[in-house]
Amino acid sequence: MLRAAGVGVGDEVIVPAFGNVEVAEAVTLAGALPVFADIDPVTYCLDAFAVEAAVTPRTAAVVAVHRFGRVADIGRLREAGQRHGLLVLEQGESEAPYDEIAQRRQRAAYLDAKLRGVRTPDGGDGHTYQQYVVRVPGNGRPDRDAFARAVQARGVECRVPVKTPVHRLPAFRRCVSLPETEQAAAETLALPVHASLTKRDMQRIVSACNALGGLLQPAF
Repeated sequence: MLRAAGVGVGDEVIVPAFGNVEVAEAVTLAGALPVFADIDPVTYCLDAFAVEAAVTPRTAAVVAVHRFGRVADIGRLREAGQRHGLLVLEQGESEAPYDEIAQRRQRAAYLDAKLRGVRTPDGGDGHTYQQYVVRVPGNGRPDRDAFARAVQARGVECRVPVKTPVHRLPAFRRCVSLPETEQAAAETLALPVHASLTKRDMQRIVSACNALGGLLQPAF
């Protein structure tokens, strides 16, 4: 899409650093330079204000990536694109059938109501829960990785959705301030909500997480 739109050598394309490296690689393959902007801490998608702050005279496009079943704020991003004359592209996620999404939402609602040891995701904007991503803050308690190991030891599948932001990978290392991206990479953990989970499975997830203590409070 970038090449078809005439984006190439000498152009900059604003992309998120929180997520897969393929988007930045696609920009490079088109001959352009990927420029990283910060994310919204609720949706984990590009923040429109951060995008505008990253615009330079060489900026030609923005690639908004929908993340974990939440959609980017395309309306605001397109408004920003119009103000600056930028192409705004979207990268979506492969979607499941409606009945599967409904089952995910049912399981997500159960976790929302029962979990006490993590910060549960915001379910707005038609969240489809491709991944149920919670936050595990530090502040003197076991950090996210220790939390994940403890949950796994109790028989619960979980995974770190973004281990290293793209702007910290050797091929794309940038000296750029992305505080929300960095914090999300340090705190997020994906818990299972797929349709094959039984009621007992869901109870096990809740028990494993809640056994590690209540929501962590800031240290004073």
